Amino acid sequence: MIKKTLVAASVVALGAGTLSACGGDGASADDGTITMGFAQVGAESGWRTANSASIQDSAEEAGIDLKFTDAQQKQENQIKAIRSYIQQDVDVISFSPVVETGWDAVLQEAKRAGIPVILTDRAVDTEDESLYVSFLGSDFVAEGEKAGQWLVDNAGDMDVDGDGDINVVELQGTTGAAPAIDRKEGFESVIESDPTISIGASQTGDFTRDGGKQVMEAFLQSEDGIDVVYAHNDDMGLGAIEAIEAAGLVPGEDIKIITIDAVKDGMTALADGKINYIVECNPLLGPQLMDLAQKVIDGEEVPRRVVTEETTFTQEQAAEALPTREY
Repeated sequence: MIKKTLVAASVVALGAGTLSACGGDGASADDGTITMGFAQVGAESGWRTANSASIQDSAEEAGIDLKFTDAQQKQENQIKAIRSYIQQDVDVISFSPVVETGWDAVLQEAKRAGIPVILTDRAVDTEDESLYVSFLGSDFVAEGEKAGQWLVDNAGDMDVDGDGDINVVELQGTTGAAPAIDRKEGFESVIESDPTISIGASQTGDFTRDGGKQVMEAFLQSEDGIDVVYAHNDDMGLGAIEAIEAAGLVPGEDIKIITIDAVKDGMTALADGKINYIVECNPLLGPQLMDLAQKVIDGEEVPRRVVTEETTFTQEQAAEALPTREY
């Protein structure tokens, strides 16, 4: 199982936990062009849209023939796409798993076909790490920890109703997805150090803006004295803002909001004071993915784990970063 601790500040150094692999013997190799099959989660958020664009643009720039599938947030669609790529004998397969479990069978099929697999953005839960050659993405536990630490550090300003307790409601990502599991784990591990902070309600909003809005509407009706919203991504936080405003409350003041991603819409809401803090999750993985794919096909050693470099944003920092923000 992949270790869910931060291995490096940015890219894991070569030579530590590395392995090499060769690509399939597909027709694409005859003219030197690499063919990659990529099975994307879907288009559930602004983050995912930016991630897909980065992968597609980077493949074109690298001269890689990309076969791209949108799985519409369904694991069965991703498995079907991966099997299609195996049948087409692509050189390398990459995907962002919808959920962590249930991949061993199809990844065994890719391994038997001699096609290397690179995981991006999300991990899989498997005891057989030979089923993939590398995992490129964020440390989701660390992201949750950063969100929780900011809340602990600013606890004095978070007790909006002044009752001595900080009631948090949590908008979780897709049930079973690595970022939802890990961001919850990281957040909870930090806030337990402050007995005044507790999570009063937690429910999935499926990483979508509409889901975040619907869940927040339900929280506003069922939960008394909500002080803080912790959303596993910006889109659910933006949906929560709509629900809070519709209830006649002021987001960022009457209810504090912490999110993860730092896409433009989220950063704009942060700069406007409707969100209070954002932990970055960089979606621009395309260049690193294409570089990894080329090295794998060339038989070079690649890191087992590549961690993307990310930061955090306050209101002032968001306003400063927005003019040059790429996503």
